[in-house]
Amino acid sequence: MTDSQPTVIDLTFTAGQPERLDKFLTAHMPEFSRTRVQDLIKDGSVTVNGAPPRKAGQILETNAHIRVVLPPVQPGGIIPEAIALDIIYEDDDLIALNKPAGMVVHPSAGHSSGTLVHAALAHAPQMDGIGGEKRPGVVHRLDKDTSGLILLAKNNRAYVWLQDQFRRREIQKAYLALVDGRPPTPDSRIEAPIGRDARTRRKMAIVTPEQGRQAVSEYHTLETFPNHTFLKIHPITGRTHQIRLHLAFINCPVAGDTVYGRKRSTIPVARHFLHAWRLTLRLPGQSNPITFEAPLPEDLERLLQSLRRA
Repeated sequence: MTDSQPTVIDLTFTAGQPERLDKFLTAHMPEFSRTRVQDLIKDGSVTVNGAPPRKAGQILETNAHIRVVLPPVQPGGIIPEAIALDIIYEDDDLIALNKPAGMVVHPSAGHSSGTLVHAALAHAPQMDGIGGEKRPGVVHRLDKDTSGLILLAKNNRAYVWLQDQFRRREIQKAYLALVDGRPPTPDSRIEAPIGRDARTRRKMAIVTPEQGRQAVSEYHTLETFPNHTFLKIHPITGRTHQIRLHLAFINCPVAGDTVYGRKRSTIPVARHFLHAWRLTLRLPGQSNPITFEAPLPEDLERLLQSLRRA
């Protein structure tokens, strides 16, 4: 169930020196970004001494009373499904899950049931409506055939807190990938803008800076094999299909990726070899980072072992 009542936050500005309203609220509501605070002011959710502020940068005077009224979360109408989840960590604010390959994260065209969101709502019904009707709790995504760590927010405070960390690129992500061939150097940085593929709108592509958005990935070689290389990848930005596109860009596509790589898979696994291995972040209200890790799933680990034996 979701809370149908608005959340009211009362604050008093007591500092001697004048201060901007949006700056004051950001400092006292660290789970909200400056942009989110400015949107709340614009939407009429903030009053100063009982009156709407003239602007987000209104200067506060000593003993000013500020009230913030957060609208209630609206349930999304998704029917929960009792599907087993591999939970790495859980508290009152979030769940860190190890998503299996083949599972879609949230409902979309052609995927109206059986998604990670359907399973998560059965486990934590209070997530319903958090962050949006069709994507409750979802702060980032993984491709259907990519396994590994994904975070879900269980309340609005955690949702904003995690989103802000992703937006500021404070969350460190590490993936494991087996690629076809060998990269030009064992360790390197790939910078190539990503945008929508002009010929196939369902795909992404490497494009010019004017056509897309900046995308940066770093990789490190872990092991080499005759026809493949095992890599650790750190995506600095978070564009759609970024790792798969960047590795294909340097002529080392993810093994098994028949969309951006070779049309015929070079591995005996029915999906691409890409796994979201590690996430380092700050939990809501905490200053020290914590790291979550999901081991390689059995199918990928078994393949890796066979390459080592060969």
